[in-house]
Amino acid sequence: MTDNEAAVPKKQASGQIELPVPLYEHVKRRMAEAILLGEWPPGMVLPGEVALAAEYGVAVGTMRRALADLTADGMLMRRRKTGTIVTGRTPQHSLRFFFQYYRMHGPDGRLLTSEAEVTRLAIEPATSAEALLFGEAEGEPLLRIERVRRVDGRAVMRSRMALVARRLPNFPMEPAEVPQRLYIHLLDAYGIRISAVREQVSAGLATDDDRAVLGLPDPSALLVIDEEAFDQAGTLTIIGHHRTLADNHRYVNEVR
Repeated sequence: MTDNEAAVPKKQASGQIELPVPLYEHVKRRMAEAILLGEWPPGMVLPGEVALAAEYGVAVGTMRRALADLTADGMLMRRRKTGTIVTGRTPQHSLRFFFQYYRMHGPDGRLLTSEAEVTRLAIEPATSAEALLFGEAEGEPLLRIERVRRVDGRAVMRSRMALVARRLPNFPMEPAEVPQRLYIHLLDAYGIRISAVREQVSAGLATDDDRAVLGLPDPSALLVIDEEAFDQAGTLTIIGHHRTLADNHRYVNEVR
């Protein structure tokens, strides 16, 4: 994607025009992710603007804007002789720009690194209930994704998600190729910005499938999360159902 391409509005199949996402926002989000996940540790000195621009394939001005915003948000600081440094400041205090991010924290507040494995990927017709929620005709093809999320090798969450397939042309249909961070992929690949999430949280008992996948005894309690995620135009984009352990972590899903 070039700077010029980022400035061109996209037209959905429905005819709606989506507002473009500035390229520096994409760059900023990727850099913030590297900081948030510890790939860029506190105290790390970043390469210069020219080198970073070349690495990310953008103009120097685009990179300069991304760095300036990250600095203003406290995740980076500039020193005249040293350069640009990762601060290590707790990102929850400066996530104004990072409007969507799923996280798990340990009991001590420590950020836990998790990985999601896609266990099922299919395109299937919407049920009448799903069609009503999405505002589509019954039978509209939906992309269905089922995943298991692991922390330190332990399975802690089962998820099912449904999205309108026609909004996602050329979505990877090999499970291993599905991006780990779906919200970010929707923005980068389709200009779909998840701007609001409604979640209903309840307690439930583990099913036979839950116990088999999550390695639980019978009976076991789970946190059950039913999710509806909306894009920047207020269009329902994701219907999700998550079943997660909560014995050694906290579930956090921020949308700002």
